[in-house]
Amino acid sequence: MNATHAFAGLGATPFPPDIQDHLAGLNFEAAGAEKRKQEAESPVLELSGISLSFGGVAALSDVDLSVRRGEIRSIIGPNGAGKSSLINVISGVYRPDRGEVQIAGKRYAQVPTQKLARLGLARTFQNLALFKGLSVLDNVVSGRAHTFRSTFLGQIAGLGRSRREETDARDRASRVLEFLHLSDLSDRLAGTLPYGLQKRVELARALVAEPDLLLLDEPMAGMTATEKDEMAGFVSGVRDQYGTTVVLIEHDIGVVMGLSDRIAVLDYGRKIADGTPDEIQRDQRVIDAYLGVAAENEDGEGI
Repeated sequence: MNATHAFAGLGATPFPPDIQDHLAGLNFEAAGAEKRKQEAESPVLELSGISLSFGGVAALSDVDLSVRRGEIRSIIGPNGAGKSSLINVISGVYRPDRGEVQIAGKRYAQVPTQKLARLGLARTFQNLALFKGLSVLDNVVSGRAHTFRSTFLGQIAGLGRSRREETDARDRASRVLEFLHLSDLSDRLAGTLPYGLQKRVELARALVAEPDLLLLDEPMAGMTATEKDEMAGFVSGVRDQYGTTVVLIEHDIGVVMGLSDRIAVLDYGRKIADGTPDEIQRDQRVIDAYLGVAAENEDGEGI
């Protein structure tokens, strides 16, 4: 019941039309604020009962997972636990046998890979997937391809719309390269860079798509300790400076514990634990399945 009707019900004189309009506006603004609050609090990604098998071997069994907007959400587990299979379900590479994926409130039995960028998702891969014969800048620009609306002939001829799209893509790519400290390498061929820098270029290509949700599949695999520290800082910056929600698969437990807001643990395709880094370190199921025997610190507490 709004204020106008409440006073009318008590026998009061109705408000003048201009006051009624003002009160209606307040009601509308309040409803809009509540809707925005609900959207901010609702999961940007939610998996329900995801099961997947290959040749009768279960890769995932009844996995539930929610990802809150603006968090770094990590997925860990031993080799073969189903981590990459889960990422491939989220990105539409695999269709689960059962369950569904919900992205920004829309439900999918299989996420359409051809619409991934338009759904606000971008990802990196365990193995590098760069165009090694192209420059760093051109590799990153390719991450904007889904935004191009000009025709193929227009791109060949360099017509007005095509030129504007190309200029915009290069400007955005240059800003991302600056963020990732790659500006000085923009003209280098991607294939000539050291492995750690190539992984950073792949992150740049995913980030230039301006995703709401970024899926990082072992972005620090094969890196030195220094490179891992640098990449961890960039992943944190992606969330803090770009406002991007991150789902991270990573084997380096120290990195995961330092970066994550929440961690889900898989073992043999099942989720065995889910919580904050502190909760995960003290979960005996995780210690048994993945972390090994708990090391005792000076206070006699677990890892």
